[in-house]
Formats: sequence, C-alpha cells, structure tokens
Amino acid sequence: MSPFSVDLALKRIFDVLASVAGLVVFGWMIVLLALVVQRSSQGPGLFAQPRIGRGRAVFTCYKLRTMCLGTAQAASHETPASAVTPLGAFLRAYKLDELPQLWNVLLGEMSFVGPRPCLPIQTRLIEERAQRGVHVARPGITGLAQVQGVDMSDPVRLAEIDATYVSTRSFSGDIALIMRTVLGSGRGDHVGM
Repeated sequence: MSPFSVDLALKRIFDVLASVAGLVVFGWMIVLLALVVQRSSQGPGLFAQPRIGRGRAVFTCYKLRTMCLGTAQAASHETPASAVTPLGAFLRAYKLDELPQLWNVLLGEMSFVGPRPCLPIQTRLIEERAQRGVHVARPGITGLAQVQGVDMSDPVRLAEIDATYVSTRSFSGDIALIMRTVLGSGRGDHVGM
C-alpha cells in the first residue's frame, strides 16, 4: 500500500469516527439550533441544497438555515447581506451552520477537509476545478482555501488553491487544516454587501 493510499484510508477512518462522535456530542445542539432557527424566522430550521461533490456528482448538502425564506439560490458572495437573518449571522460567524454537514461526512459525500462544495449553477468554478483535477477529492467542511480566506468569488484562484490541496494532501496536513479552522483561520465564504 502506497503512503498516499494509507493517508486516504486514514482520512476516511478519521472522517467516519469523528463524524459519529460529532453527531453523538453535538446532535442535541443541531436539533436545538434547528428549532431556534425555525422559531426565529419563517422557514425550516435545516436547509438542504444540491452541491457538486466528488466526480462532479450532485449530492444534497445540509446546513442550518441562515438566510430568509425565498432567498434566490446563488453563491454566498452573490447574495446580499440583507438576506441573512440576525440569528443566521451569528451561526455563520461561529461556523455553527455547518454542523449538519457531519451527516454528509458520515455518508461519504463530504470530508472534514477538502475543496468547499459549490452549487451546480457555479459552472465557471466547476470547469476551473475540472481542468485542474480537483473533482477527484471529496468536498470538505473546511479546506486550504478557506483557512487562507479565499472564497468562491474568484473561481480561478480558488481552483488553483484547491488543486494545490489535492496534489499535496496528507492526513497530517488535514489535521493541521482542521486545527487552523478551529483556531479561527480564514472566513471562508461570506455573503456580498
């Protein structure tokens, strides 16, 4: 078994064990936050949206809803800040809206670390990533571009950083990116102004 294969196996084992642990520890919080979101503004507490995954397959990504009901489907940077609810702003600031993605990680649709999954309508980013072989990796809750503060508003730069991650990824590198995320590096995707 090559070192890269071992790293991929360790990554998946970590994803499964950490997502199960996360769902056990934070499951109550996800349910509670979903109820609070539902009560604080019109619409469901959980938000399900199609995203592009490994091999360009479409999967359903789960998040806590942070935007007003009826907000048009668009990339975060193309969405007006006024679409974010007051509670949603808090959830996004502390990345709590991402907690339901633990389920996506457990199912193998996502990983803790990888390129952030984009919407099917973000065709430029999809093509830029395809040209660079990024779609061989599972998308992640966090990633190299996110800890560097690069969002989806610059598809070429994002795809280049994602390609760097894919070509250099390792289990120890993923742990380092998770730690940087936990310690507050990067802002990831943010809504427009």
